[in-house]
Amino acid sequence: MDNSPIHLTRLPLALLCAFGTAGSLQAQEGGTSFVEDFESMDSARWYVADGWANGEHQNCTWSKDQVEVSGGTLRLDFTKRETGDRAYACGEIQTKKRFGYGTYEARIKAAAGSGMNTAFFTYIGPVHDQPWDEIDFEFLGKDPSKVQLNQYISGKGGNEKFVPVPGGANEDFNDYAFVWEEGRIRWFINGELVHEVSDPVLVPTHASKIYLSLWASDNMSSWLGSFEPPEGTLSAYFERVAFTAAGDDCQFPESVVCALD
Repeated sequence: MDNSPIHLTRLPLALLCAFGTAGSLQAQEGGTSFVEDFESMDSARWYVADGWANGEHQNCTWSKDQVEVSGGTLRLDFTKRETGDRAYACGEIQTKKRFGYGTYEARIKAAAGSGMNTAFFTYIGPVHDQPWDEIDFEFLGKDPSKVQLNQYISGKGGNEKFVPVPGGANEDFNDYAFVWEEGRIRWFINGELVHEVSDPVLVPTHASKIYLSLWASDNMSSWLGSFEPPEGTLSAYFERVAFTAAGDDCQFPESVVCALD
């Protein structure tokens, strides 16, 4: 089991490429299907990030006290508190295992606020002795009316696409899913297909961890917007996270797997 905790993104491409690539079989070697309903924090499944930041772009330190599970909901917080060399504390959890081809789903109510990022994504990278592969739902708090979809393949991104979220990502819970197959990714919102990539060159091939996070930046304004210090605590909420391995049966009625079967 891989317990390495750090998610380091936006590393120099030359460093990432030094790790090389591997065949698509890697993505078939991931963990088994599960449904997380957050009745408790399953320490066998989840690692709670604590005590570091991902890089200079992040103005908060991952802090375990910014992660709370109660009544079937995971809450990730962002609050003003000096922690290490950062002025804010923020929350992230990640799976201890890696997962491959299959369907990834989460029910999310994102945080709003310029400079903020609520994220549900898969990632593997140099910290795990692997190339940087990633598949994203990223909710930019400057405009919660839409969500950014993206993927990285061996450190190469530039595949961003913005799609609208019915009613706004911060106003209520919505169901987000992506189906990752060999040579194809499909993204869904509330069961509706919103984006598809079918060029194998643009599809990750390495089994990855699942991440849920809330963070902010005060030096990435061109992407996240100018950081606006919040009054009090901002929160993002997650009611369910699930992975259904390719070929497995639908696990719950709202799953897109039920419609695709």
